[in-house]
Amino acid sequence: MTRLQAVLAELQDGLIEVPAGTTTIGSTSETVRAELAAPDMHGVRPEWLLKEVPRHLARLPTFWISRVPLTVDQVAALAPSTGVRPTGDARHDHPATVQLSEIDDLYRALSELIGRVVTPPTEEQWVRAARGDDERVYPWGDDWQEGLANMAQASLGTTAPVGSFPAGRSAFGLLDMAGNADELTRTPYAPFPGAPAEVPAVEDWAHAPYVTKGGGYMHARDLARCDRRHGIYAADEPLALRLVVESAA
Repeated sequence: MTRLQAVLAELQDGLIEVPAGTTTIGSTSETVRAELAAPDMHGVRPEWLLKEVPRHLARLPTFWISRVPLTVDQVAALAPSTGVRPTGDARHDHPATVQLSEIDDLYRALSELIGRVVTPPTEEQWVRAARGDDERVYPWGDDWQEGLANMAQASLGTTAPVGSFPAGRSAFGLLDMAGNADELTRTPYAPFPGAPAEVPAVEDWAHAPYVTKGGGYMHARDLARCDRRHGIYAADEPLALRLVVESAA
């Protein structure tokens, strides 16, 4: 088996089935007020969290999603076939970041190599994979616990190998849904229908138009909440990539 064949098999074996179901998306105004009143939220502007309002339900069909993000080693091994190489100096088993302009090329090439359409998750798929069928606040449950993610006070100051915090697994067993590296979705940012008037219609400051989720090692615990939605804060920020396929092999 070639290295390319081994990585493709590894990626397909690492897909977790998320069954069809209804998932709660977003926050209530009461939740936002409670978050803003938390001692560690000093300086956070209300409109940043009001983007999560209103809370609503989304019915999703079955899909399959990567248990962990793509690694530097995997993207490098795929590069001769995809033309896309990892950026930065992260180690081989850390989450891979690629140029924003090459993300579509990477997923298009992976689709051809795997023989199924491969995309980043939508925001709704990401939340379902993190939260499951309940309304948990964080991927592991309702209470913040230091040490379940590479962020906040437990931050290592850089990315860690993928899957380094198994106790922080999500409802469906995914790892690294909080911390380590912010995760790309394919959902363009827009206010939810019925959002408060003060929620911005666009995020001009963001380095890409898409919603990102989960937060990274440099972020506070608030970004680990399943409902937190934001953009890419810095052009050189690590941006983790997961695979989603919507049809069985």
